[in-house]
Amino acid sequence: MIKLKKILSTALFVCITGMLMVGCSGNTEGTAKKRIVRVSLSQSEAHPEYVGAVEFKNYIEAELGDKYEVQIYPNELLGSQTKAIELTQTGAIDFTIAGTPNLEIFADVYEVFSMPYLFTSEEAYFATMNDTDYMNEIYASTEETGLQVVTWYNVGTRNFYAKEAINTLDDLKGLKIRVQQSPASVKMAQAFGSAASPMSFGEVYTAIQQGVIDGAENNELALTDNKHGEVAKYFTYSKHQMIPDVMIANYKFLNGLSDEEREVFEEAARRSTEVELQNYEETIQEVKRTAKEDMGVTFIEPDISLFKEKVKGVQQEMLDANPNIRDLYDHIQAYNAEYEKEAE
Repeated sequence: MIKLKKILSTALFVCITGMLMVGCSGNTEGTAKKRIVRVSLSQSEAHPEYVGAVEFKNYIEAELGDKYEVQIYPNELLGSQTKAIELTQTGAIDFTIAGTPNLEIFADVYEVFSMPYLFTSEEAYFATMNDTDYMNEIYASTEETGLQVVTWYNVGTRNFYAKEAINTLDDLKGLKIRVQQSPASVKMAQAFGSAASPMSFGEVYTAIQQGVIDGAENNELALTDNKHGEVAKYFTYSKHQMIPDVMIANYKFLNGLSDEEREVFEEAARRSTEVELQNYEETIQEVKRTAKEDMGVTFIEPDISLFKEKVKGVQQEMLDANPNIRDLYDHIQAYNAEYEKEAE
């Protein structure tokens, strides 16, 4: 069964990447004249991002169904997030949903989101991402890469989970922890004293199961949607990052749309975020219950002030190394200050 799945996935991947504009030869008579729009994501059909992608599809097809058919490929069917971004860059697929650490390899302004403890509150995080006028300027600044972000998705806070309990910083020392494929995430893990192991998200379950790594870092959904709670029984709320996922478009495709079509695609993206945000909030409590009661996962609340202190130097190091993140960093700090003042 596993071998058959791999064969089918490979065949699908070759078909998708080889037929850029017209789709696989299996298209029916009714869809052959439509432009196939392909959306890739690494998450499963149960994930809030997939629900958001379905809203994206439904709105476009409701408004422009005579011209476009949107096809969604979850579960890394078209490759890892980095590979899917590469395919979006070339135009082999049109949109992909990925974390900004994977995007920063292509557009280094997004590196800022990998900073540990960049946001001092969830309120500052949401205010930044919902500052549409400012963020649209960031999204539009990457023309030379062939990519353009069209919207964002909330994926909560990133936290450590492992085979062994992480109650303090000392418990992290020497552990092999999977991090996203981002230089900043590697530096963060090293500052915590762990051994950073960048790898594709789809490889994490097997890597933990086989002892290649001791754990990973992500939000609670990884425990249930990706079954990581079967192999990692301790989840520690270090809350070291709030990193958005984003929907990335092929720049040429997006800017080749008519004004009317562009408006529809942008509204579809906005609606997909609205749906994802609501679904995420509704899902997360149930996920925690399932992980705790059905999978036996223990949730740990450490003293995160000690974690924050340990990675203080990483922020300054990143600012010194990449001037392109300074403006966005300062913009975020203004929101941090605003919400810290309100909390006083």
